This record gives sequence, C-alpha cells and structure tokens, in this order.
Amino acid sequence: MEKNFERMVRLAEEFFETKQDPAQISVDEEVLQRLRTIHPRTLSEERNADGPIAWILVIPTTRELMEKFIAKTISERDLLWATPLGSLYETLYLCSALVLPEFRGKGLAARLTRDAIAAIQKHHPLKVLFYWSFSDSGDRLALTVSKGAGLPLFKRNDSKPAVRRNHGD
Repeated sequence: MEKNFERMVRLAEEFFETKQDPAQISVDEEVLQRLRTIHPRTLSEERNADGPIAWILVIPTTRELMEKFIAKTISERDLLWATPLGSLYETLYLCSALVLPEFRGKGLAARLTRDAIAAIQKHHPLKVLFYWSFSDSGDRLALTVSKGAGLPLFKRNDSKPAVRRNHGD
C-alpha cells in the first residue's frame, strides 16, 4: 500500500495543479522555510501510523496584501514572498486544506485550521480571513472556520475548472 505522504503529495498536485500554474504556491524546501519564518503554525498536519492524513496551509499577512490578492493584482506566490517578515499580521489567508478520501467528513481540516488560527492569534491581531475558492467543500470549510473564529471572511473570485474534486473535509 502506498504511504500517506506520497498520496498527499499526489492529491495536492492533482487538485491544485501547481506545476501548470506558476502563480500558485508549490511547496518546496524554500517555501517551507519562508512559511516557518512567517509563523511556525502556517503548515499543520494530522498523522496516523502511515503518515499524514490531512494538511492545512495558512498564511498570516497584511491587510494591504490581502486587498491586492482579492483584487487579483498579485498572485498567491506574490502574497507569500511580499509578506513582510517580523510584522504584526492582521489578516490570514486560508491557503489550502487536503484530507485523504477515507478520512473526510470528520472535521479534521476545520479543527487543524481553528488550532492554527488560535496559535497565530497569540502573536498577531488577526481581524480578517480570506481565501481563494477551488471547490464547494473549500467554500464550506472557509465559512465554518470564519464562523468559529468570529472573523469576517473575504473571497477571491476566480473561474476555476469545473472538474475540481472535493479534497477537503
């Protein structure tokens, strides 16, 4: 049986197609280092004995960068690399959530995201959440997290291919 890590990597590429879209964040060692420098809880996972079963990625950033991203004047990659290090962040980009199919519907992505928000709020005065919709399940997750955190939610509206599948929870 294929290990969970390889399944998660394949799921991420199939769903987000980052290799075909250089404007999106493709997580590699350089990106991981940048994310850890912004805040250690930008990337969270749930694991079992076979490895990761759920991943979430969030990026705290500034209101100005959020507005540029929502207005489509900067890309997701631009958002990551333009986020100033060592600043106080007032917005949080709900970047991605992936859950292996057999673990969906259990609230894993919502819990991981809520925990990441709580950890980041200890250091940053988050006032707003925002996201880029790739699926109906992503929309539902963003709304659930926003309500649970008591924070307003903004959405970047882009046309995405209708073949996107449900990869969150």
